[in-house]
Amino acid sequence: MLEPRQLRVLRAVARTGSFAAAARALGCTQQAVRRQITALENSARTPLVVRRPDAGKSGKEISLTEAGEILHGHSGRILTRLHAAEEEMAYLKGARLGRVRLVSFLSGMSELVPTALAGLRAAHPGTEVSFAEAAPPRAVEMLRGGDCDLALAFRYPKLPRDGGAPADDWDGLVAHLLLTDRLLVAVPPGHRLAEAADSGEIALAELADAPWIAGCAQCHGHLVDLCAAEGFAPRIDMVTDDHLTAIALVRAGLGVAVLPGITLTTEAEAVRLLRLEPAVHREIVALTLPEYDGLPAVRALVGELAAAAGTQSARLASLAPAPQPRG
Repeated sequence: MLEPRQLRVLRAVARTGSFAAAARALGCTQQAVRRQITALENSARTPLVVRRPDAGKSGKEISLTEAGEILHGHSGRILTRLHAAEEEMAYLKGARLGRVRLVSFLSGMSELVPTALAGLRAAHPGTEVSFAEAAPPRAVEMLRGGDCDLALAFRYPKLPRDGGAPADDWDGLVAHLLLTDRLLVAVPPGHRLAEAADSGEIALAELADAPWIAGCAQCHGHLVDLCAAEGFAPRIDMVTDDHLTAIALVRAGLGVAVLPGITLTTEAEAVRLLRLEPAVHREIVALTLPEYDGLPAVRALVGELAAAAGTQSARLASLAPAPQPRG
């Protein structure tokens, strides 16, 4: 008989490629991982994992057999439905509002999540919450695999030359739009464009010769696409996922950066913020599975995230100068 904990171990082994790494991810011993896999293989009556012949080169010691791949493919849906059933039954019995497992990208984690979790705790003290950092696309993988209930994620719209459709892998997921986050250009205070326009607006092409500071892989790729649409390739000198570091680098005169408004708090007062024209935005959403969308704890946390996003929307409106009428 297949057991949920065995399926979770199989998923960890598939993701990490070794018993040792799976044990670290699950917070147990390597021997415990081996026992669970052996028990699962006994239940399935077939080998599920095999040592990779290229283990030394690939960095992964273990891969799934064909039977293991089949079981792994079903395991996410099995665990998802089981978790949803457990939560609905617990709520029906009146034991608690439930529990919710949240993952978030870095800037959402710092600007939205603390306020939302504090609101959830105040409104529903008995709700259990677990929280971890994960950026898209890893956050989406965790959601589809049943490893979290709610994923705070973002996406950039594709450029018109790409058909104008958002690029994502959100098919089949429920997306609650929380915030439309405008991108701003951060330049050093003494930069030639720091006081370039009364409106505080610039075209990206005006920075074609500037050294750039890029962000996460998704943000990095979007910056390259934006610049390509304006006819130039950015000279990216530095890369950092941390928005405070990016602001500090800009303040030191080491480059310019396109930063999402949500990342710009009081530290951004040390740099000059300019609006891109035409405007560029990204969507921040709370993603969940259809099976989880009706769970009381998930609904409650989505509501708190929406309230936190509303507060952020008001703050974002004041970050850069409002456009002035053009004569």
